[in-house]
Amino acid sequence: MQNYEESVSFLRTWGPFQRKIFVVLCLACVPCGYNILSVIFLLASPPHHCDIPAHSNLSQEWIHASIPVKVAGQLTRSSCSRYELDLVRNLSTMGASPNWMQNQSVQQGSRPEVLSNLRQEDCKDGWTYSTEYFQSTVVTEFDLVCSEQWKQPLTSLVYFLGGLSGCFVSGQISDWFGRKPVLFGSIAILSVFSSAVAFAPSWPVFTVLFFMLGLGQIACYIVVFVLGSEILVGSSRVLFCSLGQPFVYVFSMMLLPGTAYLVRSWRHLSLTMALPGLACIPLWWLVPESPRWLLSHGHLPEAELLLRSAALENQVEAPTVIFLPPKAERAGSQKAESVSFLGLLKTANIRRVTMKLWLIWFSMSICYFGLSFSMSTLYGNPFLNYFLLTAVELPALFASWLAARSFPRRLSFISFSLLGALALLFIQVTMH
Repeated sequence: MQNYEESVSFLRTWGPFQRKIFVVLCLACVPCGYNILSVIFLLASPPHHCDIPAHSNLSQEWIHASIPVKVAGQLTRSSCSRYELDLVRNLSTMGASPNWMQNQSVQQGSRPEVLSNLRQEDCKDGWTYSTEYFQSTVVTEFDLVCSEQWKQPLTSLVYFLGGLSGCFVSGQISDWFGRKPVLFGSIAILSVFSSAVAFAPSWPVFTVLFFMLGLGQIACYIVVFVLGSEILVGSSRVLFCSLGQPFVYVFSMMLLPGTAYLVRSWRHLSLTMALPGLACIPLWWLVPESPRWLLSHGHLPEAELLLRSAALENQVEAPTVIFLPPKAERAGSQKAESVSFLGLLKTANIRRVTMKLWLIWFSMSICYFGLSFSMSTLYGNPFLNYFLLTAVELPALFASWLAARSFPRRLSFISFSLLGALALLFIQVTMH
């Protein structure tokens, strides 16, 4: 768009209008940040073992002894098998004792032969799940463990496939219908499908609804970023894109572990996840449409009216003619130009830049989400672990913002990338 920033320079870069846009767009980013880690808590897999039915008429000692013990660095109870219940029941009826305390000393080979020789069977009566941290999750309710364990990572994959679809769909739709309708449409998707997920009667239904949740999450983030970068100019745009939106996004991510700590049921947590989107409804009257989008689609009067209202807020005088007719005509003629995803691969120069950026984002995403999902294997409170995982991003955002302001961008990127790579290598060293 030709000379757009020169045409709106009368607004300056940081006045009441820019501050209002900065705040309301950051608030509009809360629902998507609040939902991004939902896959970790909704699909949490607590420790579990085969259920021993109450009608088995076994003592607590025999119930405890009916689950095989494995030695894998530490004593753990088998998650997917038990000793054949009929055999255990026969031993109990005969008056035999499992001598459970002696059975704990597996390192000394003192496990009684009467147990080690018993045949094992699958969990025919379901599972008993630990409720230390989670009252219920999708995994515990639909039994996505053992032979059905593959459904858990598949559900996570479907969520991120929804995000991938949102990347493609949100840009095209916002180019057709405007940034503002797509932003609030994606927020509505988050609220509606977060609520719908809470009533999913089965795993297939949950997975379909979860796909839509992923779509709305990424679409919301992208459109907020685009709106901020198109409405704001100069230093206010740099501050919003590099620090403001990412900071609020991470802060909203930090809210979910706290909420999950208070709301231990996955259905109640899903309903709670709809609240930030509902709270954004009043923002409809505060978020304007992108004047760049209005101008590029030939809506010159609407674009000028918006900018004149901004001038009144900033208490500056708008010029009599903001956009000269020739510029407006050329901007309007851009409406007919067809710009698609394939445009990123059209010329050799753009293609090289695109491929490099794809590789960079792919690498960073693998590292980021790999670390996020591996946190479930750490010892301790999972809510605190995930809170600290997100909280550490806040100083990182300030560091990256200061580095981008003070040092060459390429040097800053390479330095932080090498720092992250070294940290990953040291993690591998400390695990051995």
